[in-house]
Amino acid sequence: MRQRDQNIYASAPLRRLLDDQMRVMAPDLQRCFGAHALLVGPAADDAPPARSMLNCWTRLQVDDGGYRGDLQAAWDEPLPFINDAFELVLLRHALEVVPAPSALLAEAVRVLAPGGVLMLTGVHPFSGWAPWLYWRARGTRPVLRFPLQLMHSLQRDGLDIERTRRVGRLWPATTPASAGGSNALGGGYVLVARKRHRAATPLRIKPVPMRVPANGQLSPGTRRSSAL
Repeated sequence: MRQRDQNIYASAPLRRLLDDQMRVMAPDLQRCFGAHALLVGPAADDAPPARSMLNCWTRLQVDDGGYRGDLQAAWDEPLPFINDAFELVLLRHALEVVPAPSALLAEAVRVLAPGGVLMLTGVHPFSGWAPWLYWRARGTRPVLRFPLQLMHSLQRDGLDIERTRRVGRLWPATTPASAGGSNALGGGYVLVARKRHRAATPLRIKPVPMRVPANGQLSPGTRRSSAL
């Protein structure tokens, strides 16, 4: 990725779209509880939500050759976190700029704890933002995914889709779309999904053989079973 590609996300129109997306996500963020959250995005100054209920945030910036920020990692390596490490994973336009979006999405699911929330934001392919983004990229082609494609992929990986919404103006602009940020024809989208809890596996009770007394009689109240 070239440095000018990252500057796209520092431009006034995209900063406005990011703000619109954050306003739409705010109610969901307030319902997220836990100790750890992960934020991945292309903007160097991207900050975690100010009013989030989570205590500890880890920030990764998608940079030339890999991830930078609180930790460093290469694109072609797994994220340097254990399974189920985060109660919230927020991918802010990260899938648009990484070489292997499917790999990053799979890693996000892996490090998300059961019951945790995954939030995705991006530019919608069917909007006026798509040609603008391709033009601003100048030599690289961002990967734009349809929210429906992402929904199917996440459902196969064991997540429940809580909601998806179009956000922002149809065309790049520096003014907000609306008071709430939502717009049925908006240029961006917000997708919220929750990882299912693992099904509990009941332990099979193994019957214990009972020894019959020498007189062949059991004490009162004792039930005979197939183990006898």
